Amino acid sequence: MNIAIIGAGWAGMAAAIAAVQAGHQATVFEAARTLGGRARTLDAMAPDGTPLPLDNGQHILIGAYTESLRLMRLVGVDIDAALLRLPLVLRFPDGSGLRLPDLPPPWDAALGIARARGWRWGERLALLRVAQAWQRAGFACEPGETVAGLCAQLPQRLLDGFIDPLCVAALNTPAQEACGQVFLRVLQDSLFSGPGGSNLLLPRVDLGALFPEPAARWLQGQGASVRTGQRVQTLAAPAPGQPWQVDGEPFDAVLLAIPSTEAARLVSQCAQSAPYALTVQMCDWAASAQALRFEAITTVYAQGSPHADGSLLAEPMLALPGSAEHPAQFAFDRGQLGGPPGLLALVASASRDERAQTERKVLEQARRQLGLAGLRAVQTVVEKRATFACTPGLQRPGAPIAPGLWACGDYIAGPYPATLEGAVRSGTAAASAATTA
Repeated sequence: MNIAIIGAGWAGMAAAIAAVQAGHQATVFEAARTLGGRARTLDAMAPDGTPLPLDNGQHILIGAYTESLRLMRLVGVDIDAALLRLPLVLRFPDGSGLRLPDLPPPWDAALGIARARGWRWGERLALLRVAQAWQRAGFACEPGETVAGLCAQLPQRLLDGFIDPLCVAALNTPAQEACGQVFLRVLQDSLFSGPGGSNLLLPRVDLGALFPEPAARWLQGQGASVRTGQRVQTLAAPAPGQPWQVDGEPFDAVLLAIPSTEAARLVSQCAQSAPYALTVQMCDWAASAQALRFEAITTVYAQGSPHADGSLLAEPMLALPGSAEHPAQFAFDRGQLGGPPGLLALVASASRDERAQTERKVLEQARRQLGLAGLRAVQTVVEKRATFACTPGLQRPGAPIAPGLWACGDYIAGPYPATLEGAVRSGTAAASAATTA
């Protein structure tokens, strides 16, 4: 089969790899000059005027991201060099918080909770009891339950210092609005999936080098085509027995690995001239994609004066107490992660203020909570549609759109929130379905 993949983000690269491995010809179309979609590298400038590659947002992977790690290895990425592996840690600047030991589950979680700093014994026991109840219930809850409702019986200190930061990191949605069932699935797959599943994997290379660029080289080495700077304008549905048309070029199948809004645009446009039998299902799919609500993520990159060892923070990643005036939930010391000494990435998930206002608040938060008075903003990146709002009862669009037309991406119906793992699994699954249908 001759397959078109529209979009060269993580889902698109995964789909193209799966298609090529199944013995098919793949052509990838990407509107931007840079690969990676919403997990890509940006060209920026350091304060001294030298080039400084930054990511469009700080990303965290975990050990349970088995498909992401498989694909990275397949395309030649040295996992140990590219990712810093740490036991799950949610430590705050004052040293309080949780760090799991390097033990098999569930002993890592049990011992980590028992040893958590700054928690009373009653609070630790409350979390252990709740976690045990979740496990007994098969990590399932009522369909309309929020994370806040799911955890309502926990002490406030645990909500503020564990549940809230974990929820916003995993789902990019505040606990009061976030889907309890998806949250439980993330906990199940991370804390109970096997040794190392809960480990944090922090990128030590830019996001382009972590997967999409090696994937493109691998694909081209297998005879596939990766076309950057080519935004698809038209998608035409076939008459019976005829191929799909992508900007007039014929393909046996088409995979839409682009943001939901752009996919809905192409599908709606295509439906206007599609055979009548396809029109309703294509319009229904486009309406479902257009109905998604999004959350923004703001990353403030800031430069400070590093210590003698090149670091600014006590650890590569620290959790931060968040509030309306202090919107960042995490600080990453890029100097400890392969970047320039003294460079921080301060991440405000589910951010809703304007760029300049968020930047000002985050720098003031770093001054107060991290004791870093001399930070200078290098670049503030606002990804306005970073993730879909992962709310209870959300109806996400499915992968099949019409015969020979499939969608993939982190927003497609599935058990996971908007993560890199959700994106690559969706891409692999869509390619498999399209080539066996």
